[in-house]
Amino acid sequence: MKKPVIGVLPLYDQDKASYWMLPGYFLGLQAAGALPLMLPLEGLEDVDQLTTLCDGFLFTGGQDLDPTCYREPISSQCGELCPRRDRLELELLQAVLAVRKPLLGICRGLQLMNVGLGGSLYQDLPTQHPGPIRHRMEAPYDREAHSVKLSGPLAALYGTEQLGVNSCHHQGVKELAPGLLPMARAEDGLVEAFYLPDRLFAWAVQWHPEFYDPAQGLGAPIFRAFVQAAAK
Repeated sequence: MKKPVIGVLPLYDQDKASYWMLPGYFLGLQAAGALPLMLPLEGLEDVDQLTTLCDGFLFTGGQDLDPTCYREPISSQCGELCPRRDRLELELLQAVLAVRKPLLGICRGLQLMNVGLGGSLYQDLPTQHPGPIRHRMEAPYDREAHSVKLSGPLAALYGTEQLGVNSCHHQGVKELAPGLLPMARAEDGLVEAFYLPDRLFAWAVQWHPEFYDPAQGLGAPIFRAFVQAAAK
């Protein structure tokens, strides 16, 4: 039986001018029955062909999004930017949505999806959204940093309304884009997951499922749901 092909956006090391990949993304997808394929960050003219080639798309973590993408000046607290990722991924996101292919956003991927649909971000949570939750944990990452309250399809997937998740980000959703519905919030009110309700599968989570055991860990149900949607 043919496995669904999932296009995975690479991470980019600007100092070494190189693409790289966290094994957990591929291992999680493979454990769920998919064939992962790392995509390029160049070639806007090839975006339409990529949407034909792949059955689903995983938008990965990485650098901050350029605040000019959501019409804000760059704060001194903003982290490293990667314009080549911003350009390609925002264009690809629109193409994927246009053809209604399943997509999953993780960390930066959640932020990219929110911005691409018209939302905005806190450029630095500690200074712009201070609270009791520490959103940037230190390794090891396969453990709980804080809990989130689940709703919608994510609550149905896990069969619970409360979930302990890892956390490694300093930006987050400020203004949720029109059309997106939240399905997880941290105790400080920050949106930690959302979805597009009119799509088969267009989900994003702020935590990192790729750091858990790929077959049985906390991230496995999300990868399975995503791959099952791509298989359709």
